[in-house]
Amino acid sequence: MSIMLFVVVVTHGLIYLSAPRMHIEVTTSDTVPETISANIDYVNIIAGAVRSVLPITLTCSFLVSMVCALLFTKTITDPIKRVSDSTEQMMKLQRGVNCSVNTEDEIGVLAQNIIDLYSNLLSTIEHLEQEKDRVSEMERARVDFMRAASHELKTPVTALNATLENMILGVGKYQDYDARLPECKEIVEQLSAMIHDILETSKLNVISEPAKAVDVSELLAKLCEPYQMIAAAHHISFSLDLSKTFSAVLPVGSFSKAVSNILANAVAYTQAGKAVSVYLDGRSLIIENECDPIPDNEISRLFEPFYRPDYSRSRDNGGNGLGLHIVKTLLTSMNISYSFLPMKSPPGMCFTIRL
Repeated sequence: MSIMLFVVVVTHGLIYLSAPRMHIEVTTSDTVPETISANIDYVNIIAGAVRSVLPITLTCSFLVSMVCALLFTKTITDPIKRVSDSTEQMMKLQRGVNCSVNTEDEIGVLAQNIIDLYSNLLSTIEHLEQEKDRVSEMERARVDFMRAASHELKTPVTALNATLENMILGVGKYQDYDARLPECKEIVEQLSAMIHDILETSKLNVISEPAKAVDVSELLAKLCEPYQMIAAAHHISFSLDLSKTFSAVLPVGSFSKAVSNILANAVAYTQAGKAVSVYLDGRSLIIENECDPIPDNEISRLFEPFYRPDYSRSRDNGGNGLGLHIVKTLLTSMNISYSFLPMKSPPGMCFTIRL
């Protein structure tokens, strides 16, 4: 508005200053021309004309300026208001906030940058929440594992301490050192094995191993070799069919440990005269062993640390309850799906690893 008023005032001033002198010529006859010259006060005439037109031009300039200013202000402030409303919702971390500014000027670019920044912020927050939940779950699992480990270690330690005290005091049968010392040694070996397994289990989520392409048949042939000899020593039939070979990208050490634990369980829980079968079906590794099928309500608990079914509570027969927990931890860390299901014919259990 100020610019338009300035232009109007300057224009009228130029008109006033540059107005020409007026010359009037009067002719009275065809033969005797007469010329009348007169000086007219053009300054007053032009000044009067300017003064009469100036209010109209100023009013028009003011009205046009106001209309243009309103339109221009609305064009500028509406997108800014929409951006402001959207940012208020973003401050509350509301999902699905959209800054609807469809212009290609600086405000449109700013709005798009805010949307991209907010999307990245939400993605980062979601990732941090997932990471926090994962760390919390790992911490809870670690605490539960250590609590269970302490409980498991307490039993043999208590038994060893009681045996040694009775031997020191010379109570009854504990006076026979030759008979009791081998029992103490056996308990110590049991404790050593449990501590080793506990330490190995505690390292599963810490140590990472790079994956590489391996021939699955070649790897399985090496893994099954010692268990074939163990099975033969216990009169167990061990069938190995690796005719359908394929390659896979795996962390060899972790995968080998998981499969070894499964094979060890399969041989340990198969009675003499029964069979263990290992074969490939498509891209699945299948390990079957003939035994009494495990009830469905027990199968999921088998993967808990230190859990042993009622019929195998003895550490001599049922192990320390860490084998399948280690298998679960390793396969989960490698994003490998698996299943452990009972078989009907022949009765037994089937462990399937899908590669």
